[in-house]
Amino acid sequence: MPALLDIAVCIGAYLLGSISSAILLARAVGMADPRSAGSGNPGATNMLRLGGKKIAALVFLGDMLKGLVPVLIAVALQLSPLTIAATGLCAFAGHIYPVFFGFKGGKGVATAFGVMLGYASLPAVTVGVVWLVMAMIFRISSLAAITAAVIAPAAMWRLQSHREFAIAMLLMSVVLLWRHRRNILNLIQGAESKIGSKKD
Repeated sequence: MPALLDIAVCIGAYLLGSISSAILLARAVGMADPRSAGSGNPGATNMLRLGGKKIAALVFLGDMLKGLVPVLIAVALQLSPLTIAATGLCAFAGHIYPVFFGFKGGKGVATAFGVMLGYASLPAVTVGVVWLVMAMIFRISSLAAITAAVIAPAAMWRLQSHREFAIAMLLMSVVLLWRHRRNILNLIQGAESKIGSKKD
């Protein structure tokens, strides 16, 4: 029974993660599908370009919650740290490879932050502050996300006691960096657009 519960929670986390906040909200308000407009990414930054701050904030909140809620459920059920870590990874995987949307999802920044917040609040807040400071100084969302992804595993390792969470965060960070590989190239070339820019 415990093993079945672990599996059920992980599957539920993946399915919840597969619900695309950006695509559903775009449909609800009559906007263009974010996968075919702007940068083509169904995430908060692209929705900021396409629909403005309120829409982007709602997408960020939705994507964050689908990472946070499954982890909190796993914690409330008093599952093992390994299962809690796996639950977060499954929610993150659902966002990136959503079963409901042809396995083509977003980059995972907000969902990873939600997962991290569920794992431990102190490292999550630390990384969130770094993201915010970088975004305010440089006005480049991808640079802020990349910086946060680089420091997140170390913050999780140093500021909480479960190594399973730090390892899960490391895996998510590697995927985040891979998903931002085009942005990294643009940053090197000086071609990355700033927050709020209409540039694709």
